[in-house]
Amino acid sequence: MAVHTSQSVAEAAGDDVARGPGRGAGRNPDKGRGMVTFRRSLSTHWYAWTMVAPVVIVIGVIIGYPLFRGIYLSMTDANERNVERSIGVNQMPATYEFVGLDNYADALTGDQFLGTLGWTLVWTVSCVSVTFLLGLGLANILNRRIAGRSFYRMMLILPWAIPGFVSVFAWRFLYNEDRGFLNRILAGGGIDAVPWLNDPTMAKISVIAVNVWLGVPFMMVALLGGLQSIDSAQYEAAEMDGANAWQRFRHITLPGLRPVSATVILLSTIWTFNMFPVIFLLTRGGPGEATQILVTQAFKFSFEISPRDFAQSSTWGVLILILLMLFAAVYRRVLRKQGDVW
Repeated sequence: MAVHTSQSVAEAAGDDVARGPGRGAGRNPDKGRGMVTFRRSLSTHWYAWTMVAPVVIVIGVIIGYPLFRGIYLSMTDANERNVERSIGVNQMPATYEFVGLDNYADALTGDQFLGTLGWTLVWTVSCVSVTFLLGLGLANILNRRIAGRSFYRMMLILPWAIPGFVSVFAWRFLYNEDRGFLNRILAGGGIDAVPWLNDPTMAKISVIAVNVWLGVPFMMVALLGGLQSIDSAQYEAAEMDGANAWQRFRHITLPGLRPVSATVILLSTIWTFNMFPVIFLLTRGGPGEATQILVTQAFKFSFEISPRDFAQSSTWGVLILILLMLFAAVYRRVLRKQGDVW
């Protein structure tokens, strides 16, 4: 033990001498340790790094170029009329100009962005919370030994197996005010037809219902896996101690599901915040702008209005990225304070 200690002291002293007087002063020791760890990992696992490098490079190009291009366009006044384009055999050069952060100032101080952000937050929180509660309830039911459990699991996973656009079109047919299946059922009971997609409030409820229907299978499967990883001996011991069902659920099930819940809530929040297909294919943001979320509005700037506003669309896209990064950072900080490592 003494030999190893003297060797460590000698190596540390040798490193200080090699750095020279004053060179190590004021440096961050954590940064130095991080570099040493990285170099050691690189030398030890060089084969793995070599295998991963091509994939990292390709993904970096595919994601990195559009990202930096979008950030650049968000600082210009680029639109359909001043970007580089071809008219017949003539090539028109780009004439848009750099405007700095003006687009961000306009977006953050305007009513449109803040109003759309408000509904996007309501949409995200509603979908994620309802999806989580339904998924948790179904997972608890299917974790018990009931007759036909395999059949129920298969049927509940079915919405996840069907392509999203097919499901949305099916729901659009169900919501049809004149010939929709839902209104025909209501008509059979003597109830007037409901304007599911033509009334702002009903349209919001309708898109949330469709997104919940699409998201419950993923949530249920993930939470069911978490439930099956909890040791059944804990439930048996708690039951022998006289704990009722609610106490077992509160003190065993919920803490046991915390790691899985943290991950699925984060993923579900990011997916729902950017859930373009449901809104676009079901209501196209209507009626009016009632169901428009940030990502569909950014799409509208680039592809639907005239002239197409590429700068504004890029600005909204960058703001969406910043909001999600802030949410992920705060969420991670909260989890770490609770003792969860993520």
